[in-house]
Amino acid sequence: MPDSELKLKPHQLYQKCQFEELEFNTTDDIQDLERSDRFIGQPRAEQALDFGVEIESDGYNIFALGEQGAGKHTFIRDLLERRAKKEETPEDICYVTNFEKQHAPKLLTLKAGKGKELAEDMERLIEDVRNAMQGALENEEYQTRAQSIMEEMQEKQKQAFEELRQKARERGLEPIPTPSGMAFTATKDEGREPLSSEDYAKMSDEDKKRIEEKVEEMQKEAQRIAQNMPKWQREIREKQKAFNREVTEFAIDPLIDELKQKYVDHQSVCDYLQAARDDLIENVRALLPQLQQQEPQQQMQQIAQAQGGMGPGWGAIEQAERRYHVNVLVDHSKSEGAPVIYEMNPTYQNLFGRVEHLAQMGALITDFTMIRAGSLHRANGGYLILDVIKVLTEPFVWDGLKRTLRSGELKIESIGQMYSLISTVSLEPEALPVKVKVVLIGIPLFYYLLRHYDPDFGPLFKVQADFALQMDRNRENLSEFVHLIAGAVQKEKLLPFNREAVARIIERGSRLTGDAQKISIHMEEVSKLLNEADYWARKAGGSAVEAEHVQKAIDSWIYRSDRLRERMQEQIERDIVMIDTEGSHVGQVNGLSVISLGDFAFGRPSRITARIRIGKGEVVDIEREVAMGGPIHSKGVLILSGFLGGRYALENPLSLSASLVFEQSYGGIEGDSASSAELYALLSAIADVPVKQSLAITGSVNQHGRVQPIGGVNEKIEGFFDICRFRGLTGEQGVLIPDSNIQHLMLKSDVIDAVEAGEFHIFAVKTIDEGIEILSGMAAGQADEAGVYPEDTFNGKVQKRLKEFADKRQRFAKEAAGFKEDETGGPE
Repeated sequence: MPDSELKLKPHQLYQKCQFEELEFNTTDDIQDLERSDRFIGQPRAEQALDFGVEIESDGYNIFALGEQGAGKHTFIRDLLERRAKKEETPEDICYVTNFEKQHAPKLLTLKAGKGKELAEDMERLIEDVRNAMQGALENEEYQTRAQSIMEEMQEKQKQAFEELRQKARERGLEPIPTPSGMAFTATKDEGREPLSSEDYAKMSDEDKKRIEEKVEEMQKEAQRIAQNMPKWQREIREKQKAFNREVTEFAIDPLIDELKQKYVDHQSVCDYLQAARDDLIENVRALLPQLQQQEPQQQMQQIAQAQGGMGPGWGAIEQAERRYHVNVLVDHSKSEGAPVIYEMNPTYQNLFGRVEHLAQMGALITDFTMIRAGSLHRANGGYLILDVIKVLTEPFVWDGLKRTLRSGELKIESIGQMYSLISTVSLEPEALPVKVKVVLIGIPLFYYLLRHYDPDFGPLFKVQADFALQMDRNRENLSEFVHLIAGAVQKEKLLPFNREAVARIIERGSRLTGDAQKISIHMEEVSKLLNEADYWARKAGGSAVEAEHVQKAIDSWIYRSDRLRERMQEQIERDIVMIDTEGSHVGQVNGLSVISLGDFAFGRPSRITARIRIGKGEVVDIEREVAMGGPIHSKGVLILSGFLGGRYALENPLSLSASLVFEQSYGGIEGDSASSAELYALLSAIADVPVKQSLAITGSVNQHGRVQPIGGVNEKIEGFFDICRFRGLTGEQGVLIPDSNIQHLMLKSDVIDAVEAGEFHIFAVKTIDEGIEILSGMAAGQADEAGVYPEDTFNGKVQKRLKEFADKRQRFAKEAAGFKEDETGGPE
């Protein structure tokens, strides 16, 4: 086939965006911008997300997989927020005192907005109770009745003392109070004057004994009265307590009943109010400042501890009030629809909640009001979005998330207590029943690793939403893409983009995919290009972004990224790395490879050489021998042996040993895109026919000699073109590419200009024979029915050389075995 038929025309090297596909002058003319919020090019992901959020069965959480920058976060959040607005607002989440078990706060869930309302009602209730009790205590009737109870005690004591005194006087004794108790002394002549010691001394022993017996009798009577005193005091206290309870109930019950009526639809709240009522009746004194001041400090500390106080950090009154507070963990009073929460920092505490502590006087204190919500609390009844890499790298978070999703309950636990690392007394809040749809976002690698290695992952994340990075470049998709650009321009307040600028962005999108029939929907790259083009337009003083500004943004980005490419090009230009771009050599070709550095890739030519000798049919890959070649590259080299044997050694053994190497390669080699170049070098060496050094080659090959497509074709062509342009374009230089890579070409303008001027050529080949004819200038040749190629063709020379090798090897083998022909032709 003539070379001219394999040369590509300029229009085949770049797929321009046709202006008739863009029916606007600038993006300001585009209406219906709500279309910009829709998914574009993601029908599979969109269907998966719709399915995942609508199905309510257990385990249908979502894993959104796609490469970084695919716009997963934005699309998922927008979709969930649109859906969440139509859903029911979930209940408020509150914690209150458990009056029976202080360390285990009770959970209350109320209709949206009712939690905050209950908290305010309880604060008012405590204030109303305090005011009502203060009024009752200051009431004259209360004070009169309380005084009468105290006087009853005093009257009993007085009556008992009078009876004791009367009995003593009847026995000629007078009671005398002393610090150690009641004492009795004899009196003179039935009077009240105590008997003096002199008079007592003058008395007979019989009289003295009689007096002592009377004193002993009265002391026993006094002791009996003293023993009855605690009983009387207890009776009085019970009367006081019953009276105070009666007064407290009278003051509190109407207030509690009013609240119960308000929350009659919330049975759990009514139960809590009843428990709070019972507790208030027992401990209402702790709320009253005037009574607190009258209590001894030790007694008040005992009261505080009885009320569940965790330490000395709060004042007695404040501690008593906190006991009846409501901790509104999640307040939906201002929410509309279901929550959509994205947790940027999913630590264990941020995700599952925590119990805070307050350091006071060397001790850590806490109570239920110091319970704090996590993202799962805030997302309950809605959606929680998490980055899987952050979840997996935070300690204990992945196991905790799986445990919560499996059990359907969210427990607030301290990691230290969970693993018995600390022994500090803390709270054990009641678990929250959770109903939340979790959306994990990550790259495909994490999805497949979890799917393979974690048996819990599959049952918990049954929906995968797979995001693509490219879409077909057709009219419908371009319309959607243009609306996306217009929406982004408006949202980010950029200058309007004219039609030519949008066309250039579309063309750039095709280049990023490496496919002229596709367009990139890598949203991070699109947004970056829009912003940078806007910057250059503003710097130039333009009122709109034009194609030249988009190109300036592209060129500036390339310049910022290509320092290493420039250094490698310089090494070739200075002949430090040896690449020929003219002349011909046997067994030497220019291969092409791609180097990727993050988001920047460039082509680099490499010299590939082949040496041959008689051998056992082995093709030695030097890179593989020194462990610098990857398995795919090694596979490509091994295919060469299959090609040689299948084409040239059907009748004779392949008696060849060959070595192939990438000259001056100092790093690993991987991929099979140079296998056709290696085969050309090897065939050149076998045929002893020089091949053109003005041409570079890329493309893989199969065992039948068919040239197969490769990646990075644009970068490879431009890499060799840059070297040729530096040394001077001669009109002989060019690149051989696989024919199936034509559809991927989106070359830069200087390459297209050189091709149009006839200074550079791009050949698209389908077979090794087509390529060898271009490289050698010699006909490849076709085998006859016997499989023999004409001698004056390239394949004929290869076949002849291999036949010579086979004959020589056979002769050497015979000589080595000791066979020599005698004069008669028989063995010696």
